[in-house]
Amino acid sequence: MGVINNRYEFMLIFDCENGNPNGDPDTENLPRIDSQDGHGLVSDASLKRKIRDLVARIGEKIFVEHDINLNRKIFEAREKTGKAGKATKEAVDQAAKLMCETYFDVRTFGAVMSTGANAGQLVGPVQIIPARSVDPIHIMDWGITRVAVTETVKNAKSLGDYEVWEVNQPKDQLRTMGRKALIPYGLYVAKGFISAFDAENTGFSEDDLQLLFEALLNMFEHSRSGSRGMMSARKLVIFKHIGDAIKPEHSEQQAKLGRVPAHYLLDLGSVVSITRKDTNRPPRAFNDYTVTVDASVLPKGIEMLVLDMWDMDLYTNGWVSRPQREPDMKSKPPEGSRKPKST
Repeated sequence: MGVINNRYEFMLIFDCENGNPNGDPDTENLPRIDSQDGHGLVSDASLKRKIRDLVARIGEKIFVEHDINLNRKIFEAREKTGKAGKATKEAVDQAAKLMCETYFDVRTFGAVMSTGANAGQLVGPVQIIPARSVDPIHIMDWGITRVAVTETVKNAKSLGDYEVWEVNQPKDQLRTMGRKALIPYGLYVAKGFISAFDAENTGFSEDDLQLLFEALLNMFEHSRSGSRGMMSARKLVIFKHIGDAIKPEHSEQQAKLGRVPAHYLLDLGSVVSITRKDTNRPPRAFNDYTVTVDASVLPKGIEMLVLDMWDMDLYTNGWVSRPQREPDMKSKPPEGSRKPKST
């Protein structure tokens, strides 16, 4: 399929139960938190990492892999385009084009590739901002015990040396104390934006768009760990800007530029509302909340899709717009009818 021709916004509602959704290395890997109001945060880098990992599992090539030197891939692109020498504009542009053709994450998120051999910089059509919890989170810091150690044994040159060392140690010296931080529950909202104009620069296609949405709904299913607890994508709400002008060129421009500001669609309380059922006790499950999506307030020129899990049939045929309002027959008599005479 070709490059996308519409602007999109999306909202991903996800939660974390008894885990650490995103540790902050600056605070000894405690769950990220807004220090002023206590709301939990999940970085955009963490979310994009999970998207990259999932699309890589299904066979897509990605640029930002684990444990590699990115300059190698940049040099490879310059070499394959026959422009491994001086970083002229033509050489950089050709290398950037090849990087877009090769790597899903470059087409999607863009990349800084001006290091090493230099393949330029690209602004990606898909931008995701850090997720924020609906309510403040409570961080629990547990002490844990590991019934083993990883000590360096001096002058140990054989297996026997290690065995002798273990026998000579007091039993309580062969255990390790540690810490584990988690939250009992948090419901998070992540917001994203997709530009049709930036998609033209990277070649981000309709197939890429479909894969992105599928990855958003499935990424937590393939990044399980004990430390993250139970993370689940609960709902993905997608807004598509469409054109309805009389002239095709005007309609195409409307679809690309968008019909309304993003905040009108993404602000909680506008189209999507999330409320706690019982404000007198802390939330501990998704069922403690009510999530409402109101299609009746959609602006003109916006289509919306709501997915609880990936469903290709819904993705193809499930888009809705604001319902047409039926005329109020009581306020206006049918045309041609006579008003009753007053007596």
